[in-house]
Amino acid sequence: MRGVTVWFTGLPCSGKTTIADRVAERLREMGYKVERLDGDVIRKSPISRDLGFSKEDRRKNLERVAYISKLLSRNDVIVLATFVSPYNDIRRDIRDIIGPERFILVYTKCPVEICMQRDVKGMYAKALRGEIENFTGIDDPFEEPVDPPADLVVETDKESIDECVERVMRMLKERDVI
Repeated sequence: MRGVTVWFTGLPCSGKTTIADRVAERLREMGYKVERLDGDVIRKSPISRDLGFSKEDRRKNLERVAYISKLLSRNDVIVLATFVSPYNDIRRDIRDIIGPERFILVYTKCPVEICMQRDVKGMYAKALRGEIENFTGIDDPFEEPVDPPADLVVETDKESIDECVERVMRMLKERDVI
């Protein structure tokens, strides 16, 4: 086993957290060391609670998380990181910080209309009313992964959660992570 960071990117409510949580559960059942790093949790922690959602603050937040991921993965931990991480340049920097040999990018692709329907917190509605600024998918763009390209694309509006989890697990086996 070797440590790796599986970085899940996609619009808010696209399924990143749900898939990563189930993958983590499966990996732990198999005896692997797994750490879950989630955007909502990190934003409330001392690591990043001082940051807002401007492009520069997003970059700082993700660079901090990438560095933590690097430390964990080089110590044979499988890190499952779930962050919107909306820009190609920032994802490229994340890959460079962690190291391309320990970085796997999973894109949870889902149309914004479906993400809005799934939004139990009402974030999209607040963004549409102007109560949340710089909200990805509304007034801030999400760039589909091009550079670096996604290692795996799961279309959560077309595939079940179980199918997505199986695809991630299969990819980890193919990459000799598990």
